[in-house]
Amino acid sequence: MTAPEQRYVARFADSLLDSVTAQLPAVMVTGPRATGKTTTLARRAQSIVRLDVPAQAVAFQADPDAALRDLPEPVLLDEWQAVPGVLGAVRRAVEAAPVPGRFLLSGSAHAEIDHGVWPATGRIVRLSMFPMTMRELIAPASGSRFLDILSRGDAVSVPADTPDLRGYVELALRGGFPAAALRLSGLPLRIWMESYVENLLTRDIPAAAGTSTRPRDPVRLRRYFEAAALNTAGTAEHKTVYEAAGINRITALDYDDLLARLYVTESLPAWETNRLKRLTRGPKRHVVEPALVGAALRLDVDGVIADGDLLGRLLDSFVVAQLRAELATSAGQPRLHHLRTQSGREEVDVVVELGGGRVIALEIEATAAPARTDARHLEWLRERLDDRFVAGVVLHTGPRAFELSERIVAAPISAIWG
Repeated sequence: MTAPEQRYVARFADSLLDSVTAQLPAVMVTGPRATGKTTTLARRAQSIVRLDVPAQAVAFQADPDAALRDLPEPVLLDEWQAVPGVLGAVRRAVEAAPVPGRFLLSGSAHAEIDHGVWPATGRIVRLSMFPMTMRELIAPASGSRFLDILSRGDAVSVPADTPDLRGYVELALRGGFPAAALRLSGLPLRIWMESYVENLLTRDIPAAAGTSTRPRDPVRLRRYFEAAALNTAGTAEHKTVYEAAGINRITALDYDDLLARLYVTESLPAWETNRLKRLTRGPKRHVVEPALVGAALRLDVDGVIADGDLLGRLLDSFVVAQLRAELATSAGQPRLHHLRTQSGREEVDVVVELGGGRVIALEIEATAAPARTDARHLEWLRERLDDRFVAGVVLHTGPRAFELSERIVAAPISAIWG
């Protein structure tokens, strides 16, 4: 019996891919495993080669140029990092005939390129694709992005069925992996997420490590990932994390590199400006998919809500995950940062830098009734940036949007997808 075909859900990446492939010969889409890269790209391909399947990879390992030559185009090379030599073949094909829309490549890990040389500069453009956002899951992926709305000075809108605190935690723990978020709930969803973490730690990371001889104890690796999950959205000293996991600095740096190469963690850089002095320069590290925090720590909604510190961190990473996926398709080409003074007296969860040095600042609060005091750091930043401060938003778990101060509003987190 044939399983029913799943309806395709539009992604933010679709419009960008259509635009890029209409003019450029080769595009590579990277991002975490199971985010829908292959599904999205396969809709645009005439030929699909899965290079992580040995039987399909053999010809490309032997002679990638010949293997590519007679395939109907566009060609999708899935999990290209399994045969890195295919990049050279794509580059040579593009140089010989730079016709738009010839090659699509997808991968779920940064690959090590021999001698540190990227052989496709100027020939293959890179795009990122992340887990599905709430906007993609429940609303059309077209239309204005949240950050574009703020940059224009427009009023934010709030969906009629905006969640409460418990609802937001449920959404964060459900996550945005299409195979799970679109079809699973309850116990099957929890088992799927925990299996993802298990495969990540026991299969994906050893595969990404390649031929390195450094031993990687799966027990210590799990402890380290659990410590990183507890510290998501944190600027804690690296020593704090690896000591909590009971490993040394060298091992922790190795684990950090592997988690970043697999797009499991990502660092939000500190924002710098000559208008402010004595800012910390350390990054703020997020688990890219906040649902992995719950899966790694074996926590349900009640467990998260009972831990005030983790609750705030999870909501922070959840908001950043919603915004991260918008960046490539936002008109203002924004970049995400965080801000913290060296004294720790002032801190802004997310600083969105727009063109021309303009700034949007976001605070994320686990409260349903934000007050003006919750905007005090945004007001501090507004006073120092003056006209470069475009807008400030206190994102909260309540139902309403309202003005708190000049150019600063309170809005439910759901306004991001409203």
